[in-house]
Amino acid sequence: MTSMKLLLKSLYRKRRKNESVAKYLMWLIHLWLGLLSSIIVFVMCVTGCLYAFKNQITDLSNRDKVYISASYEKRRNADQIQAELLKENKQLTSLLIPDDKARSYVLGYKENQLDKSAYYNQYTGELLGQADVGSNHFFEVVLDLHRNLMMGNIGRQIVGASVLMFCVLLISGFILWLPKKVKFLRQGLTVMWNAKFQRVNHDLHNTLGFYTFLMLFFIAVTGLYITYPWVKNALIISLGGSSIDNISNDQDRGDDAFGGLLEDMLQKQDEKKTLKNSASASIDKILNLADQYLPYTAVTRIELPNKDNPRYVVIKTNTRNLLGVMLPDQITFDKTGVLKTKELFSDRPLNKQFTALAKPLHTGEIMGLPSIILYFIVSLIGCSLPITGFLIWWHRYRKISNK
Repeated sequence: MTSMKLLLKSLYRKRRKNESVAKYLMWLIHLWLGLLSSIIVFVMCVTGCLYAFKNQITDLSNRDKVYISASYEKRRNADQIQAELLKENKQLTSLLIPDDKARSYVLGYKENQLDKSAYYNQYTGELLGQADVGSNHFFEVVLDLHRNLMMGNIGRQIVGASVLMFCVLLISGFILWLPKKVKFLRQGLTVMWNAKFQRVNHDLHNTLGFYTFLMLFFIAVTGLYITYPWVKNALIISLGGSSIDNISNDQDRGDDAFGGLLEDMLQKQDEKKTLKNSASASIDKILNLADQYLPYTAVTRIELPNKDNPRYVVIKTNTRNLLGVMLPDQITFDKTGVLKTKELFSDRPLNKQFTALAKPLHTGEIMGLPSIILYFIVSLIGCSLPITGFLIWWHRYRKISNK
């Protein structure tokens, strides 16, 4: 028998006795799509594993700047930091204040018309320098591989198609896993470690696939949300939002949602003119006001007024919930410290909440280190599924060729 005939035979079998048509078709789809997408799925999961700890590795490579001794000295306030920078001809543009006293601040500033950022010791007043970009280059390559295999738009479409196949594989795999009778349930939830290699490999594929089914499916769908507009559209509509096409039409007609946006833009333009000669509120005053409206301790970022946006923007990452999920609350003030907008995450409609959290939900950053570790383990298991699946097929191929 020729190699081609053997290969075709390994990709097909007759329907077994008492096997439903649905399960038989699921078996064929699972096998074909699995072999077709296995390499790409493996690359996606490996790069996902690597990228999961990006922030932690970046902090580690900059540990001499990120981690500082929390002394008993009084911390410099935002106004003092701004004044110190001005003495060095640096204009403060943003300030990131961590909730951990042993971590340094991150400053954004302009110097010679160039935007820069640096770590800052709030106890000593020392500018610790910019982040080491060595690890950033590595993660840029990892992210490029993850998004498009470093092949631009063609690679992006290949990745998208493979992830779509992976979603079908997860659903078909779950259907194939379902036991015919309850007494066989335990068999589908455990691995017979004392069995032969092929049985152990088969059990690993089945059980690990079952335990990570929902998580892997969720990660895959949130990835498709970023890749395909039609997936984004479907998810937004299912969560109570408007179709992207309708939004575009509303924008053209100047309907309510965009009427509000236009009004906000006009207000900002008016503020630039009317408050041009008004004294600016101090940064510390703005931070104190923000704490009154958002009365909780959290990582806080403040952006100062600039030529594009005449308002102070304060974003606090709220983790005061049951699971410690990082939810952004935003508040803005005009140049003089008058409250302009207050947008709590809890007040947003469901579709806008999902849109705001799509990236951290996909990467696992949503609950900090615990969820990152969980995503890492799940992605690692995702790496194993194409391997164990291929070995199952390879054993079948070898059996057919040895007949």
